[in-house]
Amino acid sequence: MKTKILIIEDNEQNMYMLSFLLTSENYEVIQAYSGKDGIDEAKKHKPNIILLDIQLPEMNGYTVAEKLREIDELKVTPIIAVTSYAMPGDKEKVLEAGATGYIEKPINPDTFIAQMKSFLPDTY
Repeated sequence: MKTKILIIEDNEQNMYMLSFLLTSENYEVIQAYSGKDGIDEAKKHKPNIILLDIQLPEMNGYTVAEKLREIDELKVTPIIAVTSYAMPGDKEKVLEAGATGYIEKPINPDTFIAQMKSFLPDTY
């Protein structure tokens, strides 16, 4: 069974690149373009991993991470923030909100998969 990854990202170019990289590594990709849709898709599909942008319309990624952690089936699901927020304190803020890890944008396509895997349990 393929590992399911939910990408919550409002930028179409970033969504395309992440989806391309992940599907080329044989991951199953689920897409959501807003925080609300991301939460709905997470409840519906129970992904193995969630990639979360922080700068989202209507509901930011911090709130999304907090809401995802309130869902019993997703309490231990790895949530990796993929964001251009790189100011002092941003990483700590997203980890406090419930993220497992943090990858800065722009991502490096050559190292992204390895970076993502570094935050995952050995079972992935």
